Amino acid sequence: MANPTDHAHHRDHPDDGNHAHEHQHLRRSGGRALLLGLLLTSGFAAVELVAGWLSGSLALIGDAGHMITDSMALGLGALAARLSMRPAGPRHTFGLQRAEIVGSLVNAGFMLVVVAWIAYEAVHRLLEPTPVSGMAVLVVAAVGLAVNLLVLKVLHGGEQNLNTRAAILHVMGDLLGSVAALASGLVIAVSGWTPIDPLLSLFISALILISTTRLLREAVHVVMEGVPPHVDLAALRARLSARDGIESVHDLHVWTIASGSYALAAHVRVQSMERWPEHLDALRRVLHEEFGIDHVTLQPELPYDVAFLPVRELAGKGAPGDRGSS
Repeated sequence: MANPTDHAHHRDHPDDGNHAHEHQHLRRSGGRALLLGLLLTSGFAAVELVAGWLSGSLALIGDAGHMITDSMALGLGALAARLSMRPAGPRHTFGLQRAEIVGSLVNAGFMLVVVAWIAYEAVHRLLEPTPVSGMAVLVVAAVGLAVNLLVLKVLHGGEQNLNTRAAILHVMGDLLGSVAALASGLVIAVSGWTPIDPLLSLFISALILISTTRLLREAVHVVMEGVPPHVDLAALRARLSARDGIESVHDLHVWTIASGSYALAAHVRVQSMERWPEHLDALRRVLHEEFGIDHVTLQPELPYDVAFLPVRELAGKGAPGDRGSS
């Protein structure tokens, strides 16, 4: 009979280093989309920064700052996607899948710094207005908007994990920044009213701050091994306990390893050890098909009134004496 304590892992990639499969995993992790986004973003960031400096537009400089930060974020995201492909080993038994979470945390931190800097500069510009070349801002912002739309389309083509979502958040910030710069340039070119530039920068920074805070909260939830948002723990426990021959499920733990990869560990009290292989297969199917959980560790236990019988009586009931350990 199989070891009563069973552990099932259905990994997304084998450990044989197959080159074709590695490229497929890189696509799923969003690595290629992130690399292409990095090239597009970094290429335009320098142009926008120089144009913003020459035109005196904070909205344009802020958008360039977003794009420079995006380049760092996309590079970090691509590195995290690559690291997440590393197979499991003796030091990291789940591999390096959580490199994605680390990347999203660092990227969120970068965005908080950028938002704080833009807000500071915007307040300073409101107190001490600076001349702005509206037409130059208008042209560069229009090109920046096109570039950001292209990068956003590329990133949406990759897998939507936390790492890619963090990068998309940066690009969305750039997109909004380009819209703000475009509106700013238009208003200044038509009316000459320069306060619109820092005011729009503050508004966009507030929107980015809300999205960044949400992403940061989700990433911290994963690091703290919180229950995945799509899992109702009470419903999951009831579903597992509903099977005939299973008395209860306790010491139930569910957590996220990385986006789309979930783990579960629990003790299952069964009426008879003889049916455990049958129960195990059925519970695995339920967890995979209904809850999307593939990393499963289940420890069977006998009822207390059976578990503490003398060995000779237990043997007489046909139950094995060696229950294994977790």
